Amino acid sequence: MEKRPKAISVLSGGLDSTVATTYFNDKYKTHAITFDYGQKSAEMEIKSSKAICSFLGIKHTVIQLPWLRKLGKSALTSDTEVPKLKLEQLENKEICDETARKVWVPGRNVVFTAIATSFAEAEGARIIIVGWDLEEAVTFPDNSKEFLKQFNNLLKTGTLEEVQIKAPLIDLNKNQIVKLGDKKNAPLDLSYSCYMGENEHCGVCESCMRRRRAFRESYVEDKTKYLN
Repeated sequence: MEKRPKAISVLSGGLDSTVATTYFNDKYKTHAITFDYGQKSAEMEIKSSKAICSFLGIKHTVIQLPWLRKLGKSALTSDTEVPKLKLEQLENKEICDETARKVWVPGRNVVFTAIATSFAEAEGARIIIVGWDLEEAVTFPDNSKEFLKQFNNLLKTGTLEEVQIKAPLIDLNKNQIVKLGDKKNAPLDLSYSCYMGENEHCGVCESCMRRRRAFRESYVEDKTKYLN
């Protein structure tokens, strides 16, 4: 008989959510949810998430949010070109702030976490697992420790059952995340980080650049294929 408490994981198939989900996999019976909101990489994110869930032996559900694509003009969901970066530009906060605005999807993590809360309450899950991290919090406020704190405060008054968001990577940079994933035997090779949605990572979008730097600095082999 299953004795582990239940968890809901917000799994994009990316590096961060893959490691975060793996981190809790031996302690919780997890149900991972992946969102298709019309992003360019939706097909690959879903494919990756399914493979990750199969590897971890957990339930997986895809949720369609077609209306989210219609809000704003994010490069992730529109015909707007996804910004390309050089590796050294990742150290330039002004440039990264600009690219963050171009790929920002209005209220995305608010929506995702709220839906995950509904799943958690309905299924009696104790925690919601997210891949928010220190590095992305610099330019994406909905990845920050403050956002985590405020959302958990909201759950204290907005849910009937005790539900809490857990972000095991909240104090980690990408290279530390790769090291942790390698230590926990996370299926890093199944994760997908690219904004473009091709079969192989483009290698030049900000997400690809952060991934490449993380593996290089952590001295862990990245088995991902890159077009550039």
